[in-house]
Amino acid sequence: MKFNMGCGTNRREGYVNVDSSPACGPDEVWDLEQTPWPWADGCAEEVVFIHSLEHMAADSRTFLALMTELYRICAPGAAVIIHAPHPRHDNFLNDPTHVRAITPTMLTLFDREKNEEWRRKGGANTPLALYTGVDFRLETAQTVLDEPYATRLKDGAMTKEAVGELLRTANNVASEFRIRLTARKAAG
Repeated sequence: MKFNMGCGTNRREGYVNVDSSPACGPDEVWDLEQTPWPWADGCAEEVVFIHSLEHMAADSRTFLALMTELYRICAPGAAVIIHAPHPRHDNFLNDPTHVRAITPTMLTLFDREKNEEWRRKGGANTPLALYTGVDFRLETAQTVLDEPYATRLKDGAMTKEAVGELLRTANNVASEFRIRLTARKAAG
């Protein structure tokens, strides 16, 4: 199965489109903050959150429960695709329904190998994979730059280092993250 979680009106063919609002016309009405989810263990080969995960689980316990349920329904090797607004962009800041910044760095807290490495090195990172029993590997993370920065970088008018500095210090440089995780788990 493939899931389009928090689909809103952006339905995807070939996916189970899930949303808490019946007005969106999803295939299944479910509030993803309510756990456990109604789907079987290991049933998902792909799960997408396209500009939806940042709207969910303002409370940390609820977010951890959501990530645990996501892992539970993922089949071994399942892809989790997340598009989320960059937290330093007006698209994130100006929407009062955005309750959580979703970043590649935050999602590495759910990577068991990284957790074990941090523990060995005495790192201060919160080992959420070890706390929750999940294991998501960050496969790719693309930062989508706004204009004029995308063109300036492409044309060589700016270096990657200069863009990196702006990303750390200025708003509206990047519009979103496009992230792909893989669920690491043994075959059943």
